[in-house]
Amino acid sequence: MGRHKAILLAITMLAGGVLSARQADAQTFRTYRCADGTQFIVGFYDDDKRAFVQIDGEPATLAKRLTVSGARYSGSGITLRIPNSGATTVKHLKRPVTACAVIEKAGL
Repeated sequence: MGRHKAILLAITMLAGGVLSARQADAQTFRTYRCADGTQFIVGFYDDDKRAFVQIDGEPATLAKRLTVSGARYSGSGITLRIPNSGATTVKHLKRPVTACAVIEKAGL
């Protein structure tokens, strides 16, 4: 391999690593505690419309759904509503809808 090809390969690999690091930085995690005692973590990624939830010790990926205001995600028997104003709610398994509040928010 010639010197120029080796330098080009090194630059390409370095650029790929920098872009990957930027994508990893574009994420937010929120920890919620609900009125019924449920606690869960939600992860959001800038380039992904889904919400990644860990609830009852199990991971679930929730697809973003249409809503008039705020955001609604559902999948795997879980519905998460995050309105522009008011309380966030979650419904999972066969439990009733419960109000939740953020107890910790982290952006990486």
